[in-house]
Amino acid sequence: MSAPLEGVLVVTLENAVSAPFTTRHLADLGARVLKVERPPLGDFARHYDSRLSGQSTYFVWGNRGKDSIALDLRDPKQRERFDELVAGADVFVQNLSPGAARRAGILAEQLTAHHPHLIACDISGYGIDGPRADDKAYDLIVQAEAGAVALTGDPERMSKVGFSVADICAGMYALSAILAALHRRARTGEGAAISLSMLECLAEWTAPQTYASVADGAPPTRSARRHSLIAPYGLFELADGAVIMLGVQSNAEWVLLATEVMERPELATDPRFAENADRVANVEELESEVSAAFAGEPAPVMLEKLRWARIAFGRVNGPLEVADHEQFRARDRFAEVDLPSGSTSVLRPPFNISDGGEPRARVPALGEHEPALVAELAERGRRRRSGGSGAPEGRGGD
Repeated sequence: MSAPLEGVLVVTLENAVSAPFTTRHLADLGARVLKVERPPLGDFARHYDSRLSGQSTYFVWGNRGKDSIALDLRDPKQRERFDELVAGADVFVQNLSPGAARRAGILAEQLTAHHPHLIACDISGYGIDGPRADDKAYDLIVQAEAGAVALTGDPERMSKVGFSVADICAGMYALSAILAALHRRARTGEGAAISLSMLECLAEWTAPQTYASVADGAPPTRSARRHSLIAPYGLFELADGAVIMLGVQSNAEWVLLATEVMERPELATDPRFAENADRVANVEELESEVSAAFAGEPAPVMLEKLRWARIAFGRVNGPLEVADHEQFRARDRFAEVDLPSGSTSVLRPPFNISDGGEPRARVPALGEHEPALVAELAERGRRRRSGGSGAPEGRGGD
């Protein structure tokens, strides 16, 4: 069997996180991705840091498996080459500002008007129109706008989410939309213009809290250490100082926790804690009881009791503990990738599709690409412009 996207050719004009995250996953699934970068510096994410053998952490994460070509679109001849490559592609992705993309003629709706076979995707901060269309929109800015910051932290202080949730959210919706459009094109031959915004994508993820607030006019209670609607569900310290996240989702689980783990059967029938709504209303007293029980026995004994009772818990791991997680090691989840200067170990893609093949294990230097890929894209572009299909059999035909 072949990789799911074998034969699909992707051209991308991208920077930073959202679009590179999308196209890296397309590469993980077997597509050939040609990343167009502006000389002399390329994608500005190349220069965020140099912690991975001289390379940027974010760039390595978002760009393995791709090829890179350096083109200055202000130069007429290089712009002509770029247009050839786009015409030969199955998929085009860009995350320039809407105004810049429109002036360059590379918005999805502009490209698909000339290339009906193409699946073209815009990723922007706020959308290609509306009063905020051309405002700059970085990840933390969109976290604030979409409600994520107001939902995160404790009652006294709001907090950002600790990773690039707005970028990743938009990248995953872009990936889903592109895969759906490829499926439709395989049936009908239609291309697609896809235009999504980080704001709309992340607002979808914060929607339950938005709906609840609209319904009753009250914002959700913010807590840095516990769930706002379920209890006990939060952080607890063990006798050795380790911290775990404990989660009880039902009354039956609460009874097991109280009787089998805490060895306090009277708490299982205590009216303060009988139902989840009662436990939430009396959460401070509830957590005090749980904390006292957890501090009263050695940590290994308490963890074994939780496992035996099938109560969900997780260790609070830092990045170094995640990198050495026993599940990742047992399941061989790390692989080596080559960098322009050295190599590093990265997580394998999480798709786990049977017989899907191994993704290309290379992060490109600026302008580092296989000439055959560029030649194939250019030839397909010329054929399409002259009226041919431009898609050899088995190579992502229209």
